[in-house]
Amino acid sequence: MSSKIESSSSKLDSLKWLVIVSLVAAGVIGNSYYADQSLLYRVIAMLVIAGLAGFIGFQTAKGAAFFIHMKEAKNEIRKVVWPTRQETGQTTMMVVAVVIIIGILLWGLDTFLGWVVSSVIG
Repeated sequence: MSSKIESSSSKLDSLKWLVIVSLVAAGVIGNSYYADQSLLYRVIAMLVIAGLAGFIGFQTAKGAAFFIHMKEAKNEIRKVVWPTRQETGQTTMMVVAVVIIIGILLWGLDTFLGWVVSSVIG
């Protein structure tokens, strides 16, 4: 019984994706066709088309899974322990110090190798 529902859903999903592709194509073609119209009207039309395509996309199985994934990601972000201002400052200073040290070492190596090559070439 569930296989019939899944195959029916996948057929409807294919139709929904076809509608989404058609909306996007109509938006692109319409935007170029009405290029002489005001940019404001074209942007509003594109936003409406994008909203409609997004709404239809969220009605598909993949769209629903994406929506659930985004809700779970939002919950995971809440669980993150963010560093304090002091920890961020200390880490930034450590990175700056390491970059300066590595820069000086690379500059010294470049200068030394340049000296060696100019000595050999003469």
